[in-house]
Amino acid sequence: MVTAFASAHAAALAVLGALTTSASCVAADGAAPPVGEWNFRALLDGKPIGQHRFSVTAKTSAQGDERKVLSEASFAVKFLGITAYRYRHTATEEWRGDCLTALFSTTDDDGKSSSVRTEADGDALSVKAGSTVQLLKGCVMSFAYWNPAIQTQTRLLNAQTGKAESVQVSRIGGGSVEVRGQPVAATQFRITGPAQPIDVWYSAQGDWIGLDSLVAGGRRLSYRLQ
Repeated sequence: MVTAFASAHAAALAVLGALTTSASCVAADGAAPPVGEWNFRALLDGKPIGQHRFSVTAKTSAQGDERKVLSEASFAVKFLGITAYRYRHTATEEWRGDCLTALFSTTDDDGKSSSVRTEADGDALSVKAGSTVQLLKGCVMSFAYWNPAIQTQTRLLNAQTGKAESVQVSRIGGGSVEVRGQPVAATQFRITGPAQPIDVWYSAQGDWIGLDSLVAGGRRLSYRLQ
């Protein structure tokens, strides 16, 4: 289960950014993305396995609005009371507007270590993952759900693998997601293209409040804002 679990939710673990009720991402009309500090609870089939914490800070420079994203995920999956799988992922991203300008991530996937480093190279982004280096042209976004511009993207960079994923983002419908013990009406968007579709939930105010993705054996990985 361990290997399949890790590979199936790699894109979901590239989550860099989130919103609380005080930071709205509804501004898809070009307003600046939100800033703040947030904490998501990670669950596997409804059972807690860890957390994903991160912060988004902003500054204005001569080049325009810039943001820095810090992310830290820590998971432990237990079987019969014994820890069967551990996962650690940290990442730092720098943004200018809706475009990624730099990224550095490290991952410990149950003892297997990896890293990804990116930097601006002219009008492109140089991405190094292990011994592989690639150049991505144009404006590149990661799986940054905090940024409303993600809803119109057809390519997203996976911060864990360094792979540029071809994606399609579509609005599915409505439903309810539990936030801090209370049901909240939400709109569901689905990202297809990674190994497994990723369902992302936004509140009526446009705040990102949840994420769901199937992993090994049909089990469900979920993020819920806490």
